Amino acid sequence: MRLDGRKVLLVGVSTGLGAATAYYLLREGAQVAISGRGEEKLRAIAKNLSQYGKVSVVQGDASTKEGAKKVADEASRLMGGIDGIAVLVGGFSADKIEDLAALEEMTLNHIKVPLYVVNASLPHLHKGSSIVLISSTLAMDKAHGPLSYSIGKAGTAKEVHLLANQLLGREIRVNGIAPSSIDGEFKPDTEFKSARKLGEGSAPPDAFAKVITWLMTEEAGWVNGVVIPVDGGARLKQ
Repeated sequence: MRLDGRKVLLVGVSTGLGAATAYYLLREGAQVAISGRGEEKLRAIAKNLSQYGKVSVVQGDASTKEGAKKVADEASRLMGGIDGIAVLVGGFSADKIEDLAALEEMTLNHIKVPLYVVNASLPHLHKGSSIVLISSTLAMDKAHGPLSYSIGKAGTAKEVHLLANQLLGREIRVNGIAPSSIDGEFKPDTEFKSARKLGEGSAPPDAFAKVITWLMTEEAGWVNGVVIPVDGGARLKQ
């Protein structure tokens, strides 16, 4: 129970990475608040995971500063403070310079929303808290890939570095992971290792959720301001 007594807010929860991360946090003893726009989906996830620990639902839209504040305030009220945050807001759209169709959406999801959430959570974060953001292997020193998405995820990675620096005085760690493709929905208590292979470009959400969970623990207490590639080595083949 490496997270016994810890209180973690997950923003942008879905039936994939969000549900998997909530599950592993609960299994480590954390109390979890899951947030997203769709209340019905959130309540179904919470019901499915309630046997593993205390999970609260915070329906809300973190795509504005005001919305993010409501989410953070409500999560803190329900849990009695916040010790960890993972911003899991997804969204993938491919575009090119000839047609910047995804620019606004990708900028909002991957650059603005993490900043809104962290900013809104600062009054509630305890000393020793951990923040995890989600970048992508597409943002790591590559000259190919979908334009706006890759730029957005590169922005997320830069946010990790800048926020870690700015929150040193508060003793709050900020890290990120750079996943490859996250494949499929999460199902509790299932064996997932056989569904992945080193060097392949995709894996079940469990593979990524476990690293997020570890970054919340004291075992990772000396890890700060880094973005960890979590791709099974797929980037090595390119």
